Amino acid sequence: QVQLVESGGGLVQAGGSLRLSCAASGRSFSNYAMGWFRQAPGKEREFVAAISWSGGRTNYADSVKGRFTISRDNAKNTVYLQLNSLKPEDTAVYYCAARQFATAQAPASYDYWGQGTQVTVSS
Repeated sequence: QVQLVESGGGLVQAGGSLRLSCAASGRSFSNYAMGWFRQAPGKEREFVAAISWSGGRTNYADSVKGRFTISRDNAKNTVYLQLNSLKPEDTAVYYCAARQFATAQAPASYDYWGQGTQVTVSS
């Protein structure tokens, strides 16, 4: 069992930056691949970024590539998402998720989810 708690969301102007954190507790965080997803009102939850258990492999949605960076610190049981050059269309609730073994982009592939943190980007 893994418990996930996101933090770091907020209101920011377009072009600004935020860093989201996801603190994990429970068993063997370093055994899990981690993903970030987001969900805007009236839309389906979508993949943002994922990182392998070691941190050696990352992948990103095309819409955030070059602007967002995912990283992890296994000693702190934490995964991060650095959001730069934010746009109003990045406004959503951001969720972190965990799954064993390889990274994946489908939300249904993840076993554990946090409660989400709101990111609002004003124009």
